[in-house]
Amino acid sequence: MAAGDLRDGRIVIVGASLAGLRAAETLREEGFTGSLTVVGDEPHPPYDRPPLSKQVLLGRATADTTELPMRRDPGADWRLGVAATGVNPLEKRLLLADGESLPYDRLLIATGTRARPWPNPAEGALDGVFTLRTREDAAGLAERLDAGPKRVLVIGAGFTGSEIASACRERGLDVTVAERGPAPLVGALGGTLSQLAAVMHRNHGVDLRTGVTVTALRGNGGFVGADLSDGTRVDADVCVVALGAVRNVEWLADSGLAAGPRGIACDAGCRAFNMYGIVTDDVFVAGDVSRFPHPLFGYQMLSLEHWGNAVEQAEVAAHNMISPGPMKRPHLAIPTFWSTQFGLNIKSVGVPTYSDHVVIAQGSLEARRLVMVYGYRGRITAAVTVDMAKSLDYYRHLIETAAPFPPPPGAQDRALAADVPVPSDVPDPKGLSHGPTVALTGYLPDRRLSVVQPTH
Repeated sequence: MAAGDLRDGRIVIVGASLAGLRAAETLREEGFTGSLTVVGDEPHPPYDRPPLSKQVLLGRATADTTELPMRRDPGADWRLGVAATGVNPLEKRLLLADGESLPYDRLLIATGTRARPWPNPAEGALDGVFTLRTREDAAGLAERLDAGPKRVLVIGAGFTGSEIASACRERGLDVTVAERGPAPLVGALGGTLSQLAAVMHRNHGVDLRTGVTVTALRGNGGFVGADLSDGTRVDADVCVVALGAVRNVEWLADSGLAAGPRGIACDAGCRAFNMYGIVTDDVFVAGDVSRFPHPLFGYQMLSLEHWGNAVEQAEVAAHNMISPGPMKRPHLAIPTFWSTQFGLNIKSVGVPTYSDHVVIAQGSLEARRLVMVYGYRGRITAAVTVDMAKSLDYYRHLIETAAPFPPPPGAQDRALAADVPVPSDVPDPKGLSHGPTVALTGYLPDRRLSVVQPTH
């Protein structure tokens, strides 16, 4: 297709969620006039997932009110309730579960993730056992919580598991959290902040069990309890399996694309790699299902499960799908995410797991109000705020400019001498029942890289 034709032709987007919607809107905003089709396996128009573990579980909103607002009508043909089953890259056709195939000139894959199921299907099918990913999941779980269960068991203390436990306690429900690792959120935030997370769980009445696994879910038709690896048993009538996410890539097994358990590999311009590492010109990737290199983090391939990343990457992908080579943009956004749990507002910028040391630059663990700054080999790579979100932009700038670690005086409200950097204590994810929301999927480079994000 000639460069002049890029704003015309047939574009198909697979994935009718946040990234797919924002990409469709951006294509039209930037002048794409061709045919646009959005395929989604769920029957619903695009909806927002973060409220499902927060407002919906608290009864402040219903699952069917989480529809995403459209910035503009993208004039797309919406094919909802039908899953994609494959890609024929030679004929440039997307294969659908209903037997149809859609021709495309350019394809955007934004199929996201699904909740990791309980490994024993029979136990996972017990009445009262839930995962939380879809509108139906949230509606079903909220209905059970409304009924006032005696106890809720949450398996996994990552962000989703912790938010579910927080919602249960806010409702006045007894809750037990079982986590294989040493503390909640340790896979995402490292050891120091995870200690604060553990204190907050327990101070809010959570029965927190760490260093244990759930060996069996019990029940005869309905869930009644679980056996733990330390020999104890938890009696409960609702169980939420919060073991992280599975990237939706299985349908691409025969596509010839570089798709695997950690996502679909793409370049910084969101162009998918094929299985031989050659970049494609007509297949793009965006959102949770992607793996992409980032120069600020040692060119490691990052997999992000973040709302902001899905939006920014979708906009870059859409721009690049209809722009000639010299006009293509890189996706260099600094990862950010947020969580609200147990009355605390946790916000992060950068990649906390890409670190070897941390220092508390503002506030304190005791005050439960602080900024934790992360460094790797002498430069700042991340910052996490607890009820101090206004400081994030300052630290974002330090990350973008590869500023030295520990941070210089500036946003700090006390002398650094009071806090010496300590190891960041980021564990191997294999030892956890929750994973990081930012996964490093490359190798750790053996040299320091200082890359400054270009100004626009």
